[in-house]
Amino acid sequence: MLLSTDVWVGALIRRAELEGANAVVVKKGDARAGAVIVKAYDTMTRAARLWTEATGQDGEPLWIQPVVSDSESELDAYLERQRRYDPDLWVVEIEDRKGRNFITEKTAG
Repeated sequence: MLLSTDVWVGALIRRAELEGANAVVVKKGDARAGAVIVKAYDTMTRAARLWTEATGQDGEPLWIQPVVSDSESELDAYLERQRRYDPDLWVVEIEDRKGRNFITEKTAG
C-alpha cells in the first residue's frame, strides 16, 4: 500500500458509510504497515467473503479471496488463524445489503 494502513482503512470505512453500509474495525493492527483483511457481509443473502491484499502475476497489488466458502464459520476460523499469526493485522468488517467490499484497488473474482 502506498498509504499508511490507518489512512487506507479510514478511507475504506468512509467509502462504505457514504454508500449506506456499516463498516467497523474489528481488530486494529500496525498503523503504518499492517496487513488488512476485509470481511464483506451481504445482509440480503447472509453470505460473507474475505478479501486480502496479495501480489498478482504482474507484480502489482491485487486483492484476492484467501478462502472461498459458504460457511461463515470457516471464514472466521481463517481470520482467527491469521490474527494469531500476525499481531499487526487489521480486520475490517463491512455489512452491506449488496455485499460490496468497497475496495477501489484491483480485485480478483
